[in-house]
Amino acid sequence: MSKQIWKPGNMLYPLPAVMVSVADKAGNSNIITLAWVGTVCSDPAMVSISVRKERFSHHMLKETGEFVINLTTEKLVRAMDACGVKSGRDTDKFKEMGLTAAAASTVKAPLIAESPVNIECKVRQVLELGSHDMFVAEVTAVQADEAFMDDKNRFCLDKAGLIAYSHGTYYSLGKALGTFGYSVRKKKGGKEQ
Repeated sequence: MSKQIWKPGNMLYPLPAVMVSVADKAGNSNIITLAWVGTVCSDPAMVSISVRKERFSHHMLKETGEFVINLTTEKLVRAMDACGVKSGRDTDKFKEMGLTAAAASTVKAPLIAESPVNIECKVRQVLELGSHDMFVAEVTAVQADEAFMDDKNRFCLDKAGLIAYSHGTYYSLGKALGTFGYSVRKKKGGKEQ
């Protein structure tokens, strides 16, 4: 197999594409679209988001240290994309995209009611890394849409129509290929699956 060598770059794809809602101390809110979002730790639950310093939401994050990660679905992809290309300096994104700003339970930043999962976060550390600042935050609450609960009260996020971002394009998530540990799980009769 032949491979090309490229200059260093971010080629870790696909990524979750999310809308992050923020607010400043005066109560002005905004939505920023991000794909540079990740899990940092499970206990305590922590995440990170990376934001360019010149983005309108950056000062709100620095000022309040709070945000909400709102998972994005196929139904929300157009609004998510528009929130990524329009600036909150010029646009009330909640109003223009027809999104509902709802109260979060532990942070002052609003959540997006139409999102199936809202992850409320408080910043614990800001790492200045160059083009982006990374906001490392503790998850303080998670709100999950009851529409995705099954009859056994399990959350079925796979039914929400989540999307991913890969090198400039949004994709719906495809078919399931296996579950964690399936490659070594024993079948009846002692053989691996």
